[in-house]
Amino acid sequence: MENKQSPETAMTRRSLLINAGKCAIGAAGVTALASTMPGMVSKAQALGGPTEKWPWPYVKLDPDKTAELAYNEWYRVFCGAAVISSVFSQLREKVGEPYKSFPVDSFVFLEGGMAGWGTVCGSNAGANIVSNLIVGPRIAGPECEHGHTIGSDMMDWYSNNALPTFTPKEPKQKTAIIQTTSESPLCHISVGKWMKKSGFALASPERKDRCARVAASVAYKLVMDLNAWKDGKFTPKSTWTPGKTVGITGQQNCTECHGTNVPTPPSAKK
Repeated sequence: MENKQSPETAMTRRSLLINAGKCAIGAAGVTALASTMPGMVSKAQALGGPTEKWPWPYVKLDPDKTAELAYNEWYRVFCGAAVISSVFSQLREKVGEPYKSFPVDSFVFLEGGMAGWGTVCGSNAGANIVSNLIVGPRIAGPECEHGHTIGSDMMDWYSNNALPTFTPKEPKQKTAIIQTTSESPLCHISVGKWMKKSGFALASPERKDRCARVAASVAYKLVMDLNAWKDGKFTPKSTWTPGKTVGITGQQNCTECHGTNVPTPPSAKK
């Protein structure tokens, strides 16, 4: 008996074979295969996504507007995603792709130092993501080195300046938000020191507004640095290179986490 397939079945089998081929030969193999068949499939299609090309288009932005956006976005997606959104939401309108396709909200996991674990402050992580996408990562070539440098400078600036530096036009909390210097890029230390000095607990509206303002402060500086880079005037300020200095990735301020300086939070009832 003759076995006839419907067009839909044939297409399904064909798709399965193509996908199986991708898994078998790997992305590099599919890319090479695609290059031998011009007009049939692009490299981006073969890999199932956009082609990585550095740097991403950038136009100068207003730091004040960016900071206001980050402040308000914090109350929706928290620190890391707020910083990313404050920049990319504007570039979606001014540039279009690839920013329109970037899944900003997926970076909500940066909240609380990544899923609440108190590691690198999400604002710092968000700033590093933005600078590396716009300027390009180190692996993209020497012309992209500032993508890494802007992020490193941000970590240094965050650690050694009294934050928050930004005051929103319409703050959600009217209580005065004090400034503290974390001496660390870590969420745990930054928030912990502020809580200890201010007396407000983690769940308090004041602590939340403080972190929203910190994210806005980071977004402001990030755009200032990106604008300077766009003008060819960005000059690195941080000289800290842990790998070269001490032979291992790390910070120069170990006692902020180890020893007697670990901050003790105020009572949760306060």
